[in-house]
Amino acid sequence: MKNSKFKINSIGAFLILNVAFLIGASAQEQPPEATSPRAVKIPKIVESKLPNGLKIIVVERKNVPLVSVNLMIDGGAANEDDKLAGVTDMTASLLTKGTKTRNADAIAEQTEFLGSSINGGANWMSTSVGFDATTDKLDKAMAIFADVVLRPTFPQSEIDLYKSQAIDELNVGLKQPGTLARFVAAQYSFGEHSVGGTPETIKAIKRKDLLEIYRTYYLPSESVLIFTGDITQAQAQLIAKKYLGLWRNPPPDLPYGAVLSGTNVNPITINDYRKMMIEQPTFNRMLVVDLPNSGQAAVVFAKKMENDDYSWRLKTLANRDSDNFFPASVANSLLGGGYSSRMNQEIRIKRGLSYGAGSSIAWRSNGGNFSTRCQTKTASAAEVAELTLNEINRLINEDASDAELTPRKNVLNGDFGREFETNGGIAGQIENLLTFDLPMSNLDAYMNGNAKVTAQQVRDFALFNLKGGDIIIVGDYND
Repeated sequence: MKNSKFKINSIGAFLILNVAFLIGASAQEQPPEATSPRAVKIPKIVESKLPNGLKIIVVERKNVPLVSVNLMIDGGAANEDDKLAGVTDMTASLLTKGTKTRNADAIAEQTEFLGSSINGGANWMSTSVGFDATTDKLDKAMAIFADVVLRPTFPQSEIDLYKSQAIDELNVGLKQPGTLARFVAAQYSFGEHSVGGTPETIKAIKRKDLLEIYRTYYLPSESVLIFTGDITQAQAQLIAKKYLGLWRNPPPDLPYGAVLSGTNVNPITINDYRKMMIEQPTFNRMLVVDLPNSGQAAVVFAKKMENDDYSWRLKTLANRDSDNFFPASVANSLLGGGYSSRMNQEIRIKRGLSYGAGSSIAWRSNGGNFSTRCQTKTASAAEVAELTLNEINRLINEDASDAELTPRKNVLNGDFGREFETNGGIAGQIENLLTFDLPMSNLDAYMNGNAKVTAQQVRDFALFNLKGGDIIIVGDYND
């Protein structure tokens, strides 16, 4: 009898546990509601300038004895000749490969001994060179950094090694459908070239081209030195003057892009423009690139957002420095900004056609480059392209609900807040503002700017900026 009673009690306990499990599992089917992001305290940003024109920005953070130093140079891949694509990035990368007093091995060994490393690279709009160091090693690390920035020699042996490695890496990358699709979109849709160049352009670059880039753009008057971490403004000013105070500016200034005058613009209202744009096709061109034995296909929608007479007059273009920046950010987050975005929901979660689908905006001085991305089986490439266009059309034609918009805004603001938890994240936010000549006060406006975005603003951004793009498919045509 004791054994029977024990068995009955055990069965009862088992049933109770399973019922509890089922109740818990059922409760977890619905994800919890998104909470509002925590308030972000924007750190104090102090600006000053050396007599040679070098601008200094300091963000003091005393929590860790670590300092990040970043030199931002106002010159990126946009300024280089298409036939020498990759030369600006190569110049920045080779700064650490030899100076008048140190060879590449000495630079690497000395910085490693200090627990640091110096890295340089370019993007489309600017170039950045930087390092991290503990507070007690900052002075010694800064001496090596200044040597690298002010006295590079670009040894031919290091140039040859860099070119060999870069060409090998590019040749491997261009056999991948996703990488090749990005290269194609840069040229075909955006009228740009790859920041890293191509095997042909890298091969064509000579030492004199690196020297020309260095002499033209590495100027104190065109650069900003950013200190973030355990350092005061006075300390930063002293160390900058000590090591970079003798940096000099040769003339002259370089011409930049022409500014639209806005003359000869036909009168039009915003409602007229809406009607005109709604009649435009979502995509104008389709390009299929055959990549034999690719195994998969990459599907991209690409649209260059740039001013025309109407968008200039009506201020509908999404610029990094315009009020349309926030609707653009929320719209992009809604469409393809993360796991719960519409594209990923439709393509990956509901249909299992890809491991991930998303979208992004690469901002430029006059608009930006919008693109989606997805890699799928070759047989489902056409379906993915159709689903991508469907989601862009839904963004244009339907208001998003508050239940959908609020989490996307929270994601943007949460990501923004996390940037201020590290020295590198703070420096990145500052560099972003400097790239587009925006005041530091824009950091204070970011979270509120996203929070105010309406469903109508999201629709307008998509209508005015995303219509008329290109569909690009890269894959094995015979599959």
